[in-house]
Amino acid sequence: MKLFALLALGAVALFAAVDINHASVKALQSVKGIGPKKAWQIVEYRKTRCFESLHDLVRIKGIGEKTFKKLEPQLTASPCR
Repeated sequence: MKLFALLALGAVALFAAVDINHASVKALQSVKGIGPKKAWQIVEYRKTRCFESLHDLVRIKGIGEKTFKKLEPQLTASPCR
């Protein structure tokens, strides 16, 4: 029973991931730990470059390694076009 619950939670996390290369400000704000200012900064960053990987988030002012580790399970980065 515990295994089933863990698998179900993992599946929810997998499908609920927000794509930092395409998400709107509103969608980014749905991620725990990203407020309006950070969401706006992510979208602004995207206007001139693509997030090659999730770790590129540390290029956003205020997102360091510690914050990145908390955000990482909630996010995904689709391939750049």
